[in-house]
Amino acid sequence: QVQVVESGGGLVQFGGSLRLSCAASVSIFTIYAMGWYRQAPGKQRELIARANSDGSTIYADSVKGRFTISIDNAKKVVDLQMNNLKPEDTGVYYCNVEAGTMANIYDYWGQGTQVTVSS
Repeated sequence: QVQVVESGGGLVQFGGSLRLSCAASVSIFTIYAMGWYRQAPGKQRELIARANSDGSTIYADSVKGRFTISIDNAKKVVDLQMNNLKPEDTGVYYCNVEAGTMANIYDYWGQGTQVTVSS
């Protein structure tokens, strides 16, 4: 019922910028939030940034002031602008979509996109 497709990512030098984009195709469900998670090698997947359908956002402390998430509810797209990238930002970035009905909300995931920051 929901397909999540990511784009962007790649290799960038320390201090550089990248932009990730995620598009969700939804049939009958309502999207309540879209966000980005990161999984670094040997670590658990962690929340990086999340945008709710009302426009409110939350960020991990490690990316505040450097990353900006934006959501387009009409297009069902969420972007993550990443500036001043650091080697510790390296990892696989996954788009997450929370969608469903008022009674049940489900998590949907993209396939992940690699971000590598060289020092």
